[in-house]
Amino acid sequence: MNADRLRPVVLTLAAGALAAVLTGCQQGGAAAGGAAPSAPAASTAAPGSAGSAGSAGSAGSAGSAGSGGGGTPTAAPTAAPTGAPTAAPTVAPVVKEPAAPKTSEPVPAPKPKSTAPAPACVDSTPGPDDVDPDEFALYRIEELDGSTGKVNLVVRHGAWGCGSADSDGGPFVVTGEESRWALDQAAYVTATNPIVAGTENQRIGVQELIDWVDAHPDSGLVFRYETGGDGAIHRLEEVFTP
Repeated sequence: MNADRLRPVVLTLAAGALAAVLTGCQQGGAAAGGAAPSAPAASTAAPGSAGSAGSAGSAGSAGSAGSGGGGTPTAAPTAAPTGAPTAAPTVAPVVKEPAAPKTSEPVPAPKPKSTAPAPACVDSTPGPDDVDPDEFALYRIEELDGSTGKVNLVVRHGAWGCGSADSDGGPFVVTGEESRWALDQAAYVTATNPIVAGTENQRIGVQELIDWVDAHPDSGLVFRYETGGDGAIHRLEEVFTP
């Protein structure tokens, strides 16, 4: 009996509580619908997904309309139209043509050197171009102060003359004036006939040469010479004459 009396009271309380819950939900939806919707970020749909984007947009709009009531529906993002890919321009390869070979001027052949032999002898007084720079005729020797370590040779330059057909050679023909050349007293000196016996050069001392020349002045014996760094003669060799 008591249970039957309480059932209407419980049903009445449950109905009042359900009405209160529904009223609160409607007020919450109205507040959410009145607020300004956030603009969705623009997005570009990949090619071939336009249909999916459209469906997602429709579903989103439907959900917003159903829950928001009086709110402004959010616009669905517009998918970029799918167009045909633009073909890259075709660039024709550049073929570099080989440069034409340069035509060089022919190199002239070198002129042959003169094969004419230098004059071996002179028939008259030799000129400056005929004088042998490495030979002279010795006439006298002048002694200097011993502290110098040198003596002076009195000489004349010249060239070899042409001898007759039946002779062993021509004479040494001198030209110009006498000149003096210093001879180092430690020079290398060789002599042959008539200073020493024989036809081959033999080593002698400077004093031996001085003694012979003093005993036979103006002999005009021919010598070949070489000078050193100090300008004095350091090598003196007699030239054999028949």
